[in-house]
Amino acid sequence: MSLFTVLSRVGGVDLLLHLVSLGALRRLSGLGVRRGSLRENARAVGPTAAVLGALLLANGTVRDVGVHLSWLIGINVTGAIHAIEGGFVADLQSFASPPLTAYFSFVYVFGYVFLLTFPLVLYALHDDTRPLSATLVAYALNYGIGLVCYVLFVAYGPRNFMPGAVESLLFANWPEVQALTSQVNENTNVFPSLHTSLSATVALLAARYRSTAPGWLPIAAVGAASVAVATMYLGIHWLTDVLAGFLLAAVSVGVGARFAERRHGEQETESPEPLHGTAGGVVEQFRR
Repeated sequence: MSLFTVLSRVGGVDLLLHLVSLGALRRLSGLGVRRGSLRENARAVGPTAAVLGALLLANGTVRDVGVHLSWLIGINVTGAIHAIEGGFVADLQSFASPPLTAYFSFVYVFGYVFLLTFPLVLYALHDDTRPLSATLVAYALNYGIGLVCYVLFVAYGPRNFMPGAVESLLFANWPEVQALTSQVNENTNVFPSLHTSLSATVALLAARYRSTAPGWLPIAAVGAASVAVATMYLGIHWLTDVLAGFLLAAVSVGVGARFAERRHGEQETESPEPLHGTAGGVVEQFRR
């Protein structure tokens, strides 16, 4: 299967997910959509979007150069990671089954793309510019910091470091997807897990701005958790990579939200049904 075929399949599935989700959220919770929102938001976040675009372009352009540079100046932390967590990923794969493998493979490819792109559409249609601005800044920080980490740290994933104990379940069950992953990933770029950090970023922003689209929060939370588990279940990332991804997400969301509120003005985003208990306290920290 060619790269174009894989991209077409991913694009088609995610377009369908976008249409279904947008329609469902509008019916269930209503969105603050008004005529002109898209145009006004595009003007407001144009410079930020340009920075994100430049980072994405740079990430793809210098990917091969970064790998060579990493071997020159980077630190190989693979052994240290394995010493810390041992066979955690192998133990996780002991629960593998065809249904779980199919689910996590779908989540890793289709679900991940949906999680990253849908908030851009959702927030662009809302009359509050802050969620879209915060999302773009947080994405840019994820990619920027991630690129630096990939140069500073050489780390092979568990499927490459201990192939006898950890299976490459994604490629074993869906070999065609290698045509896509080989274009965006390197075997030594696993610390931190950007799949985890970007997905967690989406969930944290959904919690912070949940009054914008209340129905989006549970979808984002389940999706982010599924992506994080998928990266380990499929043998791609270590638990350490995932935890580092959560930390990167927290930092990126904190900076992105603060930037958005200072640039576009603070507005009340309290939900009519606030969370309570420990979970509510944690979420509240990201809403301030």
